[in-house]
Amino acid sequence: MKIKLSDYVAQFIAAQGVKHVFMVPGGGAMHLNDSFGHNRDFEFVCNHHEQASAMAAETYARISNNIGAALVTTGPGGTNAVTGVAGAWLDSTPCIFISGQVKRADLIGDLGVRQNGVQEVDIVSIVKPITKYAVVVMDPNLIRYHLEKAAYLARNGRPGPVWLDIPLDVQASMIETDKLISFSKSEIPVTANSNDLSIKAEQTIKLLNESSRPVIFLGNGVRLSNSIKDALTLLEKLKIPVLLTWPAMDMLPDDYELLVGRPGPVAPRGANFALQNSDLLISIGARLDIVVTGYAHDKFARAAKKVMVDIDKTELKKMKTTVDIPVCADAGAFIRELIKLAARISNVDRSPWINRCKEWKKKYPVVLPEYKEAKTVSTYTFTDTLSDLLTGDDVIIPCSSGAGIETFLLAYKAKKGQRVVNTTALGSMGNGLPAAIGGCLASGRKRTICVDGDGGMQFNIQELDTMVRLKLPIKLFILNNGGYASIRTSQSRYFNRLSGADSTSGLSLPNISNIASAYGLKVTKISDQSNLKKDIATVLETPGTVLCEIMTPFDEPRAPSMMSMQKPDGTMISKPLEDLWPFLEREEFLSNMIIPPLEE
Repeated sequence: MKIKLSDYVAQFIAAQGVKHVFMVPGGGAMHLNDSFGHNRDFEFVCNHHEQASAMAAETYARISNNIGAALVTTGPGGTNAVTGVAGAWLDSTPCIFISGQVKRADLIGDLGVRQNGVQEVDIVSIVKPITKYAVVVMDPNLIRYHLEKAAYLARNGRPGPVWLDIPLDVQASMIETDKLISFSKSEIPVTANSNDLSIKAEQTIKLLNESSRPVIFLGNGVRLSNSIKDALTLLEKLKIPVLLTWPAMDMLPDDYELLVGRPGPVAPRGANFALQNSDLLISIGARLDIVVTGYAHDKFARAAKKVMVDIDKTELKKMKTTVDIPVCADAGAFIRELIKLAARISNVDRSPWINRCKEWKKKYPVVLPEYKEAKTVSTYTFTDTLSDLLTGDDVIIPCSSGAGIETFLLAYKAKKGQRVVNTTALGSMGNGLPAAIGGCLASGRKRTICVDGDGGMQFNIQELDTMVRLKLPIKLFILNNGGYASIRTSQSRYFNRLSGADSTSGLSLPNISNIASAYGLKVTKISDQSNLKKDIATVLETPGTVLCEIMTPFDEPRAPSMMSMQKPDGTMISKPLEDLWPFLEREEFLSNMIIPPLEE
């Protein structure tokens, strides 16, 4: 059958089960724009910036458990999308990015010039380091091959983004579908699980049976391997305390009996006490980056034997601490192997350890009484109250960086059925609004809650129009702390002066409510905690797209958190994860340590 190549590309994307494609049209992609805009099997969503399209596609992929798709034009269209591509790369999110390019005759080729075609940029060379596959489609008869290969690589092994750059004349080509060359999976080296997977599982069970204080640490790799149900089965069989990474925070409800929390440099004390006092750490699908371990790997779970399961062998090799059983495997494959061996798990009485972990969680809540008694709106109290009011059917999109995201991820209590999607690896400001659009559409237009900062939302504020145009049920809570709060805190701590952090140091932010009103949103503001629950509930119950500005303290501390200390000689040292600021009285701190504390 003869078909226009751009139509073939649109049909291929539709065949992947994608129902929404995010795009900004441009002359360099005009044939693709036309084909995508008139395909009846998916909806094209026009954003106002390619960065927003890329970020929306990433969250769309994560909520839909499918591939995300974005279409951009040549030159600035492609370069604008790069930040979103980098986010998908770091968070292992399967996305396909398609760009238009100047016609083949106008390409730089071997001319040696910086640019030949109008708006020409070698986008493939730019994105190659942050994609699994990036190619310029020069031969129209290879379009099937490139599309199939890209989609396969995006989803398989460690997932990630791919990029196809299609010249204008290639887009317009007529092709015979029966003559197209196909891709074979046999071309790609199989990302095999460890050949000795069963042996590794047996070794893990042996360590477990010898352990009196084990913890299991689950990361987003479990979801990426479509193994959450298997993970729940495993947890029921292991019956040991559970820890989660931030990206995996919606895997278990906060009231799950054995869940202690989400450990790291910014974390509940209880989660860190459990991690640091453990004698066995079983980490599955968590890459154990600095956001979890802190800067000193040698202090991380230092008394524990460590089992680390990751599909990427380089993540295993990067560890600067001993990993007793490194397992290069799909998280789900290892989980199922452990389930097979469940009968070998000894019936060890770990009630003292389990009770201690429960006690830590109860004794050291993140939301303290004084936060609830404050007159201004504490971000902790706001998050706690919002958690209580949301349902298991809601989609929650925290922003990606800054004080707002850290306090939210500290205090939020996930419920069964909720999806909470955060992109903390790149931590890009401006992710919140486009992510909310992608997440809402992927969920089938469920109520979507986006919590963003007054600084971060400015980076993609134009997407307020996209929300209103699409009539999305998104409730935006904007934490107004007078600028870049986390930057202000760091600058004050290290330099005792500010640069570009707020209105006193060169930064200006417009009136959020006025701008939102101009875009056509329903707008409200909460300035104190006197009727906080009722005020938040009103926002949640209001139909359509709503923006609620939350007036928060300018200097609310981020706590508990790891703090570096300056020694008398001027050098800086990082405190271990168990010793978070505000520091406990030493007697109380020592009473929580089962393992020997480090000398200060």
